[in-house]
Amino acid sequence: MPTTPSLNLTSAGCKSMMAAAIGKAEEFGIAATVAIVDAGGHMLLLERMDGGRFHTVHSSTVKAVCAASNRRPTTTKGAQGQDLDMLHAIGLSLAAGPERWTALAGGFPVFVGGHSIGGIGVSGGDWQQDAAISEAALSAIGATSTEG
Repeated sequence: MPTTPSLNLTSAGCKSMMAAAIGKAEEFGIAATVAIVDAGGHMLLLERMDGGRFHTVHSSTVKAVCAASNRRPTTTKGAQGQDLDMLHAIGLSLAAGPERWTALAGGFPVFVGGHSIGGIGVSGGDWQQDAAISEAALSAIGATSTEG
């Protein structure tokens, strides 16, 4: 068959994710920026909380795009999950483009029913806070960060 069915993240779904993410950031007392993209890495929703640093707009967006593209959380590992030293991590970012790949933690793919429907990236806290904010957003719509 030349086509496959697909699921799409809706505007309402993005807003539910965003509300949960902002709520979690407020619990931590941090001003985060949250970016939500579709499965192709196109921006659906972005919010920089009051007091959020301007560079977090770029870093959260890159985290979301990278997670959606690789279909796994952003880490210092390569596209196949292999360990990378600093030189290779920087090289991969330069080769893929600094707007497409990052080794910074805080980006997660969005899976529903085994379908990759997008990515979320959070920036503004430490890596554990960014991850917890992303996880709260995924839970808000019953999504996971893994295919299975």
